[in-house]
Amino acid sequence: MDNSQNFTVKELPENRRPYEKCSLYGARSLTDSELLAVFLRSGTKDINCVELASMVIDALPGRGIAGILNVDKESLMELPGIGNVKAIQFECLAELSRRIIKNDIYDKQKKVFGNSEVIANYFMNSMRQLESEVVMLLLFNVKCELIKEIEISHGSFEAASLSPRDVFYYALKNKAYGIVLLHNHPSGDPTPSTEDIKITGRIYSTACTVGINLLDHIVIGDNKYVSMRERGFFGT
Repeated sequence: MDNSQNFTVKELPENRRPYEKCSLYGARSLTDSELLAVFLRSGTKDINCVELASMVIDALPGRGIAGILNVDKESLMELPGIGNVKAIQFECLAELSRRIIKNDIYDKQKKVFGNSEVIANYFMNSMRQLESEVVMLLLFNVKCELIKEIEISHGSFEAASLSPRDVFYYALKNKAYGIVLLHNHPSGDPTPSTEDIKITGRIYSTACTVGINLLDHIVIGDNKYVSMRERGFFGT
């Protein structure tokens, strides 16, 4: 149950009510806090919904409102006035935002991922502020159309957590022409580590053996990335 949420939008001065302001001037006129306040609808007995929204933004991972893309339900529920229902609403808002961003990039590229930059941009906003390493496996057909994206590891990019067998099980099962490995560095620096290079070499060797193309291994940082193929770490 949400905690003491009884300071409603209607109790704000009229010129500070997000609904009225949006009605008069449009949603673009609202601040980040006011936009979130529309979803919150109420605050606590001590603070109004706009102030609570500002607290939520301060608690988001990363810098400012962009942190909503990686919102953590448990962390949000530590804030006064945020219970299970509102935390779920924020999770859904975050997922909706991620899908809109990805679909926009996807449509602009006509569903074809012809280079590493397009792939990196497609996943950048959903991965750049993650607090732990996540490894994604992307499966492509011969036209460079994305068949499937699979999270195959969460926590660290290490040999113990990623094996060629896992990678190529999914690739063969889905009849992929080529694959791309993608993982993030929570530090924000996408420079490949020694372990990154070592594991990539193993995956590349197996790819050559089974006849599936390792198109790239992309490391995501904070608004920047490294293509290991372009850096010459494997293949040609």
